[in-house]
Amino acid sequence: MEWHEINWRKLERRVYKLQKRIYQASNRGDVKTVRKLQKILMKSWYARALAVRRVTQDNQGKKTAGVDGIKSLTPKQRISLTEKLKLGNKVKPTRRVWIPKSGTDEKRPLGIPTIQDRALQSLVKLTLEPEWEAKFEPNSYGFRPGRSCQDAIGAIFNAIRMKAKYVLDADIAKCFDRINHEALLSKLNTFPTLRQQVRAWLKAGVMDGKQLFPTSEGTPQGGVISPLLANISLHGMENRVKQYAETLKGFKRDNRWSLSLIRYADDFVIIHESLDVVKKCREIISEWLIDMGLELKPTKTRLTHTLNEYEIEKPGFDFLGFNIRQHEVGKYHSARVRCKPIGSVRSRPLGFVTIISPSKEKQTVHYDHIASIINSHKAMPQEALIKILNPIIRGWGNYYATVVSKAIYQKLDHLMYWKLRDWAKHRHSKKSGKWHKAKYWKQIDGDNHVFATTIGGNNHRRLLRHGDIKIIRHVKVKGESSPYDGNLVYWSSRIGDNPEMPKRVSTLLKRQKGKCAYCETYFRENDVMEVDHKIPKSQGGKDSYENWQLLHRHCHDTKTANDGSSGKKSGCKSTEPKPIKKTPESQMIIG
Repeated sequence: MEWHEINWRKLERRVYKLQKRIYQASNRGDVKTVRKLQKILMKSWYARALAVRRVTQDNQGKKTAGVDGIKSLTPKQRISLTEKLKLGNKVKPTRRVWIPKSGTDEKRPLGIPTIQDRALQSLVKLTLEPEWEAKFEPNSYGFRPGRSCQDAIGAIFNAIRMKAKYVLDADIAKCFDRINHEALLSKLNTFPTLRQQVRAWLKAGVMDGKQLFPTSEGTPQGGVISPLLANISLHGMENRVKQYAETLKGFKRDNRWSLSLIRYADDFVIIHESLDVVKKCREIISEWLIDMGLELKPTKTRLTHTLNEYEIEKPGFDFLGFNIRQHEVGKYHSARVRCKPIGSVRSRPLGFVTIISPSKEKQTVHYDHIASIINSHKAMPQEALIKILNPIIRGWGNYYATVVSKAIYQKLDHLMYWKLRDWAKHRHSKKSGKWHKAKYWKQIDGDNHVFATTIGGNNHRRLLRHGDIKIIRHVKVKGESSPYDGNLVYWSSRIGDNPEMPKRVSTLLKRQKGKCAYCETYFRENDVMEVDHKIPKSQGGKDSYENWQLLHRHCHDTKTANDGSSGKKSGCKSTEPKPIKKTPESQMIIG
C-alpha cells in the first residue's frame, strides 16, 4: 500500500474503537481484558500508521532531528517505518536541547528522541492513555486530553466560592528530572514487554554535544510519552489527601469533598477551611513524594488565605498565571449576590466576593513583551508591526477571557497607546501629535481612534485591542469524563468552546459540527487543524466563511498535493505534499 492511498478515516475509527474498549475495561477494573486489548492495539497496523503520521506530519516539532540527524521522512520511508515498528529494548539516546524558561533567565533542558523512537512512543501512548484516563483523579488537569488551565481554575473556584479557606500553593522541585524509575515502573504495572520498552527509554541517556550522560532518574522532557509518564508518577496525590480527610474528627461523607487537591502537572493547591488540616496535608504530601524521589520546592511553596492576611502573606494566591482572591463587600452589595461559573462571582450573601483575574506578574511580562517588539521595530512599516502584535494580543487575551479581565485589558490598551505614540513620534520627530494621529489612527465603525493602516479601498488592517476580546465564562469539564468514553459530540463541542481557540476556527468547528470537511471524522484532542480556502485566493477565492473550511493538517496536505482539486480523493498525485504557507491563526493544536 502507498502512503497516500491509506483510508485514514477507517484507521481512526478502528483505533478509537479499541481505545474505547480499553477505557471501559480499565474503568470496571478488568485488567486481563485491558492487557489483551493493549497487545492487539500494539500489533495493529492501523495504530502503527497513525503513530507514524502523528510524529512525521502532524506534530509541530515534526522536523526536529534526534541524535541520528534525520529530520523528515518520505512517504515510502513512512510505510517502511510503520512495518518495522514494534516493542524492544534497544533505543538511541536523546539529543539535549536547551530552551529559554519563561519569566526567568534559566534554560529548560529538552531531550529529543529520534523519529523512530518518537513514533514508537506515540504508539505506546495510544495504548496506555485510555487505560490511565479511566484511573486518573478528577482534579488532575495538566497534560491530559480535553482538560485545560481554565478547567483547573474552575475547580479552584468551586472549592472556595461558598467559604473563605486556607490554601497551600506548592510546586514540585525539578519534577521531570528526579522521578524514581523503579517507583514509576512499579506504578505503571504493565505487561513485561512494554515495561522493558519504557525502562529502555528511561535509561537511554542523553547526548549533549558529543558527550553522553547517563539518566539514572527522571523522564526526558521532549519525548511524546514523557507527559503521560509524569502524570502516572504523580497519580494518587488527591486520593491520599482524601484518605486523610476520612480520619478527621467528626468525619462525615461531605468531609471528603471539603478538602480539595487540584493539580496541573507539577503545580498543585490544597484547599481547606482549617489551617491545621492544610499544614498536615503538606506533611502528608511531602512524605508521599519521597517514594517517587521528589520533594516540594520551598521557594514556590506558600501558605495563604483567600480572604484575610495570614502572617506576612497577603490574601489570595497565583496559579497558572491567574490571581485568585476574595474581597469583603458591604451589607448592601452582599445582598445582591448571584452564582456564575467562574470570575467575578458572589455566591450568596456571605460578605465576600471571589475575584479571579490575570496575575500582576503576567501582566508585566505581557506588556514588556509588547513594548520590546515596538521598540525593536521602529523602522518597520505600520502594517508589518500590526501583523506581529495581533497574534500576541489575541493569544494572551483569549487565555484570560474567562475571568475578570476587562479593566486590566483597558489598562493594557492605554499603556500600549502611549507606547505607539512614542513609536510614531520617533519615526516623525518633526511632526506634531495631530499629524501623527491623522496618519496612524483611523476612524473605523464609529471609533475614531483605531491604530490601523489602509490596505486598499475602504479596507483597513487594524491593531487588535485587548478590550475588543469578549469575556465569556468557561464551563468546567465534567469531573471524571474522558475523550475515550465515546461521547464524541460532547468533546468536539468543547474543542470549539476552548477559550484559547481563535474565533475563526471556533466558528468553523460549530458550522462543521465538529467534523473535518475533508475526511468527515470528528476532530479529537491533540489534532492539528488548519483553515483552508475552498477556492484558492489565486483563483479569485475570498477571505470569508463561505470560502473557508477546517481540515486536519494531514488532510490539508493531501488536498493541497492534489493540485487544488475540489473533489474528495483518497490520495495524492505527488509523492510529497507541497509546502503550505501558515498564518498564526491558520493552525491550532488542541490539548
